[in-house]
Amino acid sequence: MPVVGIVGSAGAYGRWLRRFLQQRMGLEVLGHDPADPRSDSPEVLVARAEVLIFSAPIRHTPALIGEYVARSAGREAGRLWLDVTSVKSAPVAAMLASQADVVGLHPMTAPPKAPTLKGRVMVVCEARLSQWQPWVQGLCDALEAECVRATPEHHDQVMALVQAMVHATHLAQAGVLREYAPLLGPLPALMPYRSASFELDTAIIARILSLNPAIYEDIQFGNPHVAPMLDRLLAHLQTLRSQVGQGDDDARAAFRQQLLLDNRDSQGEAVLAEGNYTFERVGYLLADLTERNAISVHLPEDRPGSLRELLYVFERHAVSLASIHSSRTPAGDVHFRVGFVAGSDARALQQAAAEIDASGIGRVLSR
Repeated sequence: MPVVGIVGSAGAYGRWLRRFLQQRMGLEVLGHDPADPRSDSPEVLVARAEVLIFSAPIRHTPALIGEYVARSAGREAGRLWLDVTSVKSAPVAAMLASQADVVGLHPMTAPPKAPTLKGRVMVVCEARLSQWQPWVQGLCDALEAECVRATPEHHDQVMALVQAMVHATHLAQAGVLREYAPLLGPLPALMPYRSASFELDTAIIARILSLNPAIYEDIQFGNPHVAPMLDRLLAHLQTLRSQVGQGDDDARAAFRQQLLLDNRDSQGEAVLAEGNYTFERVGYLLADLTERNAISVHLPEDRPGSLRELLYVFERHAVSLASIHSSRTPAGDVHFRVGFVAGSDARALQQAAAEIDASGIGRVLSR
């Protein structure tokens, strides 16, 4: 099994990758990071790492790779170099200056609380891959991600829409909410009036603002395809602003045609139907998650039959379930949120919760 080196091992993804490679793949992992004085030196990585992974901020990655190309001086021949940045063209081009096999990876998620990327997408740019192809496939299989192959150029063009456009619109919304706060109150004052769309948008805003600002900065500034996208986005918003300012029947007709009908026709009925159904499902999920007549339970033993035992407790206490959803706590533990039908006996619910705690079936996190 190859020794793996991580450049940027103290970062969020570097730490997650180290755990994954050690625990899920049983590999020896070295790591260098200026933020960790106890980490291995770059020379140790160059000398020993058969697989080298660059997990550094986007704006520093190409130059950092260049330093390792110079330091390796041909010793990387027959090895594999990977990167996990959100922009692919520049890092992949920098790695291609080496003599190693080269693959660019982009997991389409922040480091998850889960042990793998199951349920998430990972873009794979196989720039130069020969003898390491089976190992890379094994890595993808172990990660359990939905892998999408792309060229670095196509990846960056798509990311201008999938990432940069989404982040830009939500950051703009965050700015508008901040400016309206003195007049209408902060976000909690608006949430009683929420629609499903508003709740989803504010959840995305919270997600963006909760994570590392440098990541979002680099996604906007490090991709050359972002500026043209922003020009188009601004043009469409300016069109809407002009139509609203004009305000007459002609403006309304232009709005319906340009921003609604033309866009609807360009998507096609099947795509719209699928997307609308997804939105409805998410809306039902949000409704379930805001139901106050519910409890959250952590099942400490992940084994067949444990969920059935939990549900049987409610059956014994004659409590009817309205919904059940699984998710992860901030600490990474899987827990189940169980909602109950309206009018459920409060005493029976308390007794069921007490039995769950006392029996060791699970641990009630909230009631």
